[in-house]
Amino acid sequence: MADGPVAELLLRRLEASDGGLDSAELAAELGVEHQAVVGAVKSLQALGEVIEAELRSTKRWELTSEGEEIAREGSHEARVFRSIPPEGLAQSELMRLPSGKVGFSKAMSNKWIRVDKSTADGPRVFRVVDSMEDEVQRRLQMVQRGQAEKLGEKERSELRKRKLLAEVTLKTYWVSKGSAFSTSISKQETELSPEMISSGSWRDRPFKPYNFLAQGVLPDSGHLHPLLKVRSQFRQIFLEMGFTEMPTDNFIESSFWNFDALFQPQQHPARDQHDTFFLRDPAEALQLPMDYVQRVKRTHSQGGYGSQGYKYNWKLDEARKNLLRTHTTSASARVLYRLAQKKPFTPAKYFSIDRVFRNETLDATHLAEFHQIEGVVADHGLTLGHLMGVLREFFTKLGITQLRFKPAYNPYTEPSMEVFSYHPGLKKWVEVGNSGVFRPEMLLPMGLPENVSVIAWGLSLERPTMIKYGINNIRELVGHKVNLKMVYDSPLCRLDAKPRPPPTQEAA
Repeated sequence: MADGPVAELLLRRLEASDGGLDSAELAAELGVEHQAVVGAVKSLQALGEVIEAELRSTKRWELTSEGEEIAREGSHEARVFRSIPPEGLAQSELMRLPSGKVGFSKAMSNKWIRVDKSTADGPRVFRVVDSMEDEVQRRLQMVQRGQAEKLGEKERSELRKRKLLAEVTLKTYWVSKGSAFSTSISKQETELSPEMISSGSWRDRPFKPYNFLAQGVLPDSGHLHPLLKVRSQFRQIFLEMGFTEMPTDNFIESSFWNFDALFQPQQHPARDQHDTFFLRDPAEALQLPMDYVQRVKRTHSQGGYGSQGYKYNWKLDEARKNLLRTHTTSASARVLYRLAQKKPFTPAKYFSIDRVFRNETLDATHLAEFHQIEGVVADHGLTLGHLMGVLREFFTKLGITQLRFKPAYNPYTEPSMEVFSYHPGLKKWVEVGNSGVFRPEMLLPMGLPENVSVIAWGLSLERPTMIKYGINNIRELVGHKVNLKMVYDSPLCRLDAKPRPPPTQEAA
């Protein structure tokens, strides 16, 4: 039936009833699908106050498709029992029966059958009892008769575990007469035409009321990934703190800028292939500032600027090797080198947010490709206290107040600190950044004045995003396992400023 005839039948039944009608019962009486009655209810609701409809939810027990089969044919264990003749049946033959595997274990648990492994032709199955009662079939048939409530909770639970029974929620409407109830349905007009005005017929026609509170259809549009939302907030925070964004458009970097310029020795484990992605083509960088390269070489191999260096044979070929940058500190080194060439020296604050690559083992908190946030401040006489103050202010703006600082080692910073934040989802402290004061062996070969210090810190973009959006596995944020629904529904990232936190906990 169409919605029109069903709606007319509903109105007639409602006129004859004293109180109201249940949509599911009406569908059964009319012999139509329940959804057809629901459609009629909604079409009548659109006409105004003709009817009133209250949505109700009821739960009931229904058999699954397997449960219906068992209610009709008997349980798997009962079928196994009936298939065993008095002289027994080979276990291998029994297992080939449709209900063999499931029915065998259940029948053994019920002690209906036994296995004799001493027979010459292999294990053989025999009946232990002469007859049995198929309780599973009986209980399922009770559910079919609408007597599910007579079963105990334990019995229903057992049937659910075997996926024979399911609890379903049925949503129905309780329909009653409205203030403008009538059995005759007249279509409400939605538009006022010139003809209606000229003829005056609009006076006798019912008009559908306008709903000025209704929301329009959302236009199709793209959606920002949570990483981009958090990235824009980080960028805004840096700009508010007076930082300038530095160029980071070179994913491919030379080992010189990625390692050597940072006073990281050529035999350092981070420069091994199991930690870094090296390029085959182009394998080497062709252009390097050779006067600066010579100063870096001398600092590594012989020492200088108050340092004894690493005392090894520094090789230019090793420094020329191209790689996928392992950190954005290589971009910081380039910017600081350019800053050193400007005379006189001018204090500066830089930041960058871009992608880096490391040959990591993938797990819930590590990827081989991720984003790094880096901040750098160059000025006269900066100390570790300045660094901690800037970090505290920076993280406060992020809304992250549960922080710990832990002493660490970096080849290019001294002193150095790791920054940890508590992740309530993982229920543990997660490293969110690294920080330190750049060493003189890195800064002075660039040409920076001796009394200039540079404080710096680097953060992961992914881990703060996981904390803000409650994501426990980084592979659900980036990669092929990303749920696009999460991208569509993720709210705007608002890293609201928090009141100043208590003193930061520092590791002993």
